Amino acid sequence: MPLPDSFHPAVRHWFEHTFDAPTEAQSNGWREIAAGRDTLIAAPTGSGKTLAAFLASLDALVQKSYTKDLPTPKGQRKIEVVYVSPLKALSSDVQRNLEMPLEGIREAAVTLGLEPPAIRTALRTGDTTPAARAAIVRDAPHILITTPESLYLMLTAERTRALLTDVSTVIVDELHALMRDKRGSHLALSLARLDAVTRRRPQRIGLSATIHPIEEAARFLTGPNRPCAIVNRGHRRDVELRIEVPQTDLQAVPTHEQWKEIYDRIAALVGETRTTLVFVNTRRMAERVAHHLGERLGEDRVAAHHGSLSKERRLRTEQRLKAGDMRALVATASLELGIDIGSVDLVCQIGSPRAITTFLQRIGRAGHGLGRISRGRLFATSRDELLECAAVIRGVASGHLDRIEPPKAPVDVLAQHIVAECSAREWDETALYELVRQSAPYADLPRQAFDEVVDMLSTGVAPRLGRNAALLHRDRVANQLRGRRAARIIALTNGGAIPDVADYRVILDPDETLVGTVNEDWAIESMAGDVFVLGTHSWRIRRVESRKGIMRVEDAQGLPPSVPFWLGEAPSRTWELSAEVSRLRADVVAYLDGRDGRRDVPPWLATECALTEEGAAQVAEYVTAQRDALGVVPTMDDIVFERFFDEAGGMQLVVHAPFGGRVNRAFGLALRKRFCQTFDFELQAAATDDAIVLSMGTMHSFPLQDAFHFVRNEQLDTTLEQAILVAPMFGARWRWNAGRALAVLRHSHGKKVPPFIQRMRADDLLAAVFPAQVACQENATGPLEIPEHPLVRQTVHDCLFEAMDTVRLHDLLARMDRGEIRMHARDTTEPSPFSHEVLNAKPYAFLDDAPLEERRARAISLRRTLPENQRDLAALDADAIARVVAEARPSPRNADELHDVLLGLVVAPIEGEARAWLDELVRTGRAALVTTRAGALAFATEQIGAIRALYGAHAPIPDIALPPHIATETPTHDEAVLRTVRGHIESMGPFRPTALAEQLALEASDVAIALGQLESEGLVLRGHFTPGASHDAEPEVCDRRLLARIHRYTLDRLRSEIEPVSAQDFMRYLFERHHLSVRTRSGGRAGLREAIAMLQGFELAAASWEKDVLTPRVAGYRTEWLDQLCLEGEVAWARLSLRKSTSSNGTGGGARLAAPDFQRRASRATPITMALRADLDWLLEAVRGSDPAPHPDGSPVLEALRRRGALFLEDLAKVTQLDRTDLTGALWDLVGSGLVAGDGFLPLRELLLSGQAAARRKKRAFQGRWSLLERMSPDTTPIDELADRVAGQLLLRYGVVFRELVARESFSVPWRHVVRALRLREARGLVRGGRFVAGFIGEQYALPEAVDALRRVRRQERTGDMVRIRASDPLNLVGILLPGARIPSHHGASLMFRDGALITDQPMINPPIADSPNSITSYN
Repeated sequence: MPLPDSFHPAVRHWFEHTFDAPTEAQSNGWREIAAGRDTLIAAPTGSGKTLAAFLASLDALVQKSYTKDLPTPKGQRKIEVVYVSPLKALSSDVQRNLEMPLEGIREAAVTLGLEPPAIRTALRTGDTTPAARAAIVRDAPHILITTPESLYLMLTAERTRALLTDVSTVIVDELHALMRDKRGSHLALSLARLDAVTRRRPQRIGLSATIHPIEEAARFLTGPNRPCAIVNRGHRRDVELRIEVPQTDLQAVPTHEQWKEIYDRIAALVGETRTTLVFVNTRRMAERVAHHLGERLGEDRVAAHHGSLSKERRLRTEQRLKAGDMRALVATASLELGIDIGSVDLVCQIGSPRAITTFLQRIGRAGHGLGRISRGRLFATSRDELLECAAVIRGVASGHLDRIEPPKAPVDVLAQHIVAECSAREWDETALYELVRQSAPYADLPRQAFDEVVDMLSTGVAPRLGRNAALLHRDRVANQLRGRRAARIIALTNGGAIPDVADYRVILDPDETLVGTVNEDWAIESMAGDVFVLGTHSWRIRRVESRKGIMRVEDAQGLPPSVPFWLGEAPSRTWELSAEVSRLRADVVAYLDGRDGRRDVPPWLATECALTEEGAAQVAEYVTAQRDALGVVPTMDDIVFERFFDEAGGMQLVVHAPFGGRVNRAFGLALRKRFCQTFDFELQAAATDDAIVLSMGTMHSFPLQDAFHFVRNEQLDTTLEQAILVAPMFGARWRWNAGRALAVLRHSHGKKVPPFIQRMRADDLLAAVFPAQVACQENATGPLEIPEHPLVRQTVHDCLFEAMDTVRLHDLLARMDRGEIRMHARDTTEPSPFSHEVLNAKPYAFLDDAPLEERRARAISLRRTLPENQRDLAALDADAIARVVAEARPSPRNADELHDVLLGLVVAPIEGEARAWLDELVRTGRAALVTTRAGALAFATEQIGAIRALYGAHAPIPDIALPPHIATETPTHDEAVLRTVRGHIESMGPFRPTALAEQLALEASDVAIALGQLESEGLVLRGHFTPGASHDAEPEVCDRRLLARIHRYTLDRLRSEIEPVSAQDFMRYLFERHHLSVRTRSGGRAGLREAIAMLQGFELAAASWEKDVLTPRVAGYRTEWLDQLCLEGEVAWARLSLRKSTSSNGTGGGARLAAPDFQRRASRATPITMALRADLDWLLEAVRGSDPAPHPDGSPVLEALRRRGALFLEDLAKVTQLDRTDLTGALWDLVGSGLVAGDGFLPLRELLLSGQAAARRKKRAFQGRWSLLERMSPDTTPIDELADRVAGQLLLRYGVVFRELVARESFSVPWRHVVRALRLREARGLVRGGRFVAGFIGEQYALPEAVDALRRVRRQERTGDMVRIRASDPLNLVGILLPGARIPSHHGASLMFRDGALITDQPMINPPIADSPNSITSYN
């Protein structure tokens, strides 16, 4: 479809010779723009939105140039078109890309015989040089490409303001990125001011790829009550997405091994593509990932890209990627928008993007063109991220977008624009108010709020500090506003809405080149000589100039660097993505509750969420483990309050609420404030996207259900306002707002004000306008009264509605009150799986100012893995309860100790051995008995007052006369009950209040009242603690210190009783286990069979088995034993693994199984295994997988064996009609390929011999039958069953199993499945989990007998025992278990160990070994 006829012929000629046809977004957009309407074009990335807006403007300029309406002489031109983008780099990119259509239109005009139009463009951003800015003033362009901040400056400066009077079109690109924060409010006011400057209101054109709701975006673009044409072509495009996970199961925090797998996988993907973009969420992560990828791909092929790099470095990096000089770029949001970096084949996102829209923007960078497919990979680094990434994919597939919620009338931005506009011209107050209300964010601004801002600017921000800081003259008589003398320069040098960050500039000496910026805190902590990475390059610090904010560096010449950090607020997960996470959790639970339960979930997840089989299984297991632990999975309809003890005796309260960080921050602060008010104690707290944690001390005790109602909807605003005043966020936002309102200057007298001076001035200003906030808290009485000051109220508003989402929290609390959200309370013995993330929260999640090293949440031992069996985490161990009860029960050993016990208990029944001591105390007048309905109870005579208060009305009280020096004060009845109950709870475990009342003959109601008071003091806890007790029964009560001890004993019960042994002692154990030490060697056929059973599945060079491995393990080894075991069908030999190809399979980048090389025959180095024939079937599947082995076409031997089955050599020769030489060669080809094996071991042994020895034994070289090496069962073994068999074999081989130990194994079953099988064995009591070998991270599992053996080895004295093994032996674990470099498994080389330690890392080649007539070699 050609361009509309309304376009100039030169424009049409260029377009039709450049493109096939306009897109639908372009055609519809041009129609609305041509009609003169404000237009919003929303279309997917790569649909030509920018060209649609610009081509219409270019056509108008071309039309004017031929009608002589376009001034072209120097000095007469004015700006006609203003293009605004949120990024300086994007603006620079647009200017470069605009040259192509301009040049094409000029060439088209010449072709058509017309004079080429002289249309000029210019770029004005924060990176524009002073000379270029001056050139714009001298010779104005027709098209100005700028940013919101630079547009503000041009509207404020006198000479540039005059250039804007003829602007006819304003193009706002990436509208969604601007309207979501105060930059959008700032731009909206600039556009309103531009309307007032121009002769006629300019037409506004907005562009966006992902925006919702689009009607709100249109209103933001045009202002209130103005029509806007919406061209909405949607945001969907063809995508190919997949979530990648490491080989090992994810945890709450990724391990170093998992990071290594992620880097390796990304490097493999980069190798398969031309250009790859890797997105991360932080600058520190960008530098770290780029550094590690550079080690794998080459430092010159990978670079980092983020906002803390200098403009020159970023531009150079972008150009190198576009030119194909680099393969990968690791970026933050700096490349998220439409910067032209050439063709990108793949986008990788490490971690969750936290928003659906953000992910769409980033993925849209791949295949950036019409009709192309965007390919993306999401790399999850934790279990919660995996679940969140799955929800992101699901949200994208559903077409959902995050809702953009622009700020409403921020007065700090308003104050800045009022000063800027009044410094440019005089304004009537009412007219200025109406101008402000022409922008959408300020459409509903009350006149009173406007007047308060004007009053603040005209009298000074803080009246107590005088009028010197005033920036406006306010003529109340004439109702006029004018800027003061310094107002314009202050507005020009301190304008903008982006908060100022106190970063240090990194300057390269000696040429003063700006490298980038680093965080102030990191710069101050650094020292001269430190080496760090910035921009994928190592720099050495020369010195740090604190007053100037400069760090001077020099090239570190590639020395290993550290990674700097930058401080900032992490982006919270959006509400829409939180809803997707909640929906995914609920759907997984629904599938789990279905007919086939867990079997259905992984396939459904893999299809629904673009997960791999392993990733889908991990999501299913994670949700299942949480449901099994607490009985419910938290969603937006189910909130779970979980409480458990920590190692310090305190308790942690985790509120599982997947509402996103902004809602949870508000909820957490409100809960923390209510706890503070209730218990008069400041709690540590943190809030993440999925949970809140409150760290309680030893004095906090309350029924967990009471926490449901700690935060009330009607009190929420008041509670949060008081909470934020002491939260770190208030001080930070006060500084930002004061800076935006020009109350605290960033630049003064032509110089930058040092950051620490800015902070001091902001604090002083706060003390002047809000003295109560900084006053001594010891003098504070009651809540702080917030002053009616515009900036203070704005700061409070920003905390409540920008940093937090109080509106949605109000809605949630209302739903809780109506019962629409189900509330669950769980007391557990250990944290549930979903708790781990918040307990490992980063500092940006903290709701208080306690440092990381002082967090009480760190005093918790967390599982590294998920629990494997369904169990009630709240159930305590009965043995632990009995142990604590026995420890707490008084055990007096004489009369004096019994007297002490009675003083503590007040009154108690005394029985057993203590009765004699009681009689002695009664005789001496130190104790007495009182008769009650529960029988005779003993008490110390000092407690007679309490006894009278307890039983005086119901029982005869002995007449006891106390000596005059003993006080005879009689407590009240309630005080006596409280004292009695307090004494008894300290010596009892869990008990029911009614049982205690019956034991002491007290009223149950009196005991209940006393326990309630003790509970309020934090001394006791209620719950169902005894295993097997009915939850419908009366709740039990327990002293919190005793209960903490019971919890600790419960957790300790399953922990290992053995201290980890050293790697050296573990080698001693392995030598004993494999009968390699002299005192443990076994002999005979039974010993040989045991050795083979232990080693089966481990492949060694064929020449190594008898001489290097079996002979050392079996005393008096004879070759006949192996031959007999083989020929009797008890033992088999075979090559399990197929030969591997190094070519990529297109997905993993690693080796893959390939068709065997049939020209390579079996040799001494051919890897084979010895195995029990009964296990050969599953061993084949465990090594090769379920796919059948590839067979060569046309092999007569294979055909014969396939048709006839196992054949002797002579029969095989007859069937194939091959002579002996050809048949022998064909058999050895197939043996070396892993396709054929023989019954006997003698043929293989003869192959290993050479020369005359082989000739002498030729006649019996092929004894036994030959058969195909393939599985007997055609069915695929379930992966769980196969992994269990592999786990069992590894346990048999090593006794203890952990990941590093199996580095030389040939099994193809992924480690995650093996470790899952080990966990199931632990749950069945077959193995023990724990830490058995020191120095290795990750899970370790051991056979019970191995635990005992390790304990015995550790106790044994090292006596210098020497053990020699061959380098080919499976126990050559040097570089794996023992320190040092890996020693290759050369046949014939030996290693010598003394007490399990390698004597030398140089193997001995062919040491002398005496011959034996009955064995291959003898072993010393």
